[in-house]
Amino acid sequence: MNIRQLRYFIAIAEERQITAAARKLHMTQPPLSQQLSSMEEELGVELVIRSGKFLELTDAGRALYKNALKIVGLIDESNMEIKEIGKGMRGRLEIGINTLSYHRLPSLLRAFQRKYPNISYKVQQNESGQLCKLLKDRSIELAIVRLPVELEDLSILYFKPEPFYFVISKDLKLSSKKISYEQIQEYPLIIPSTEGLGLYNMIVDQFYNRGFNANVICECSDILTLFELVSSGFGGTIIPRSILKIHKDYDMHVYEIDDDEFIASSGLIWLKERYLSKASRNFIKLLKDKYPDDIKE
Repeated sequence: MNIRQLRYFIAIAEERQITAAARKLHMTQPPLSQQLSSMEEELGVELVIRSGKFLELTDAGRALYKNALKIVGLIDESNMEIKEIGKGMRGRLEIGINTLSYHRLPSLLRAFQRKYPNISYKVQQNESGQLCKLLKDRSIELAIVRLPVELEDLSILYFKPEPFYFVISKDLKLSSKKISYEQIQEYPLIIPSTEGLGLYNMIVDQFYNRGFNANVICECSDILTLFELVSSGFGGTIIPRSILKIHKDYDMHVYEIDDDEFIASSGLIWLKERYLSKASRNFIKLLKDKYPDDIKE
């Protein structure tokens, strides 16, 4: 017995007439009668009996009808689910982020959820180098990382670079809105130190290249702890602008650094020339459509 025969039998059981069932199935009566006889012969039992103008199901027929509904329903649901996965309506979005990741990600995921409500999510936080490894291991499909990273075998959608800011406790206040590296070296610094993120070396190099020394008293791999330390007056920090937008409620003063060359770069990466799920492709498209000003041409 095949799925087509089960559909035939469901129609016969529900219409209770071969003629009516054939009409419902858009076929002629003789082939449908032949299919019913073929099923009875294969199973070795009668499935229906005539009762006046109508057909009545036997006990075997009722059992077959009950199970046929389940089987056909499951197959139809499976077909629909597979088609929706192909269209990106269902499936799983697997994305990696790091501590200092894209500040619009929460609102972007919410917009994606509204558009594709049947998608499930895996959001994994790690440092940039490890996220690249997870991509290559196929543990995730997308990752938002701070650059630079080794881009061999990876495709990337670059975000526009952003400036760094100097941040100190509310208990301290500068006389101007901008501060130079020469001035910053007078303050104890707490620097983001997540291995592979690259920010520590980037920040320290900015001082070295200008003939100054960064007064680093602490490396901190957790951004929330870093802000707590800065708010307490333990030291100042230097971080990209987007991170301030996420953690703007902390009790701190924020100052522009008087240098246009020091910028933070980031991007969305995925494996080059590998299969990318429709859900991931839809996410990339939504990012481009919703926040085009964030994308570097």
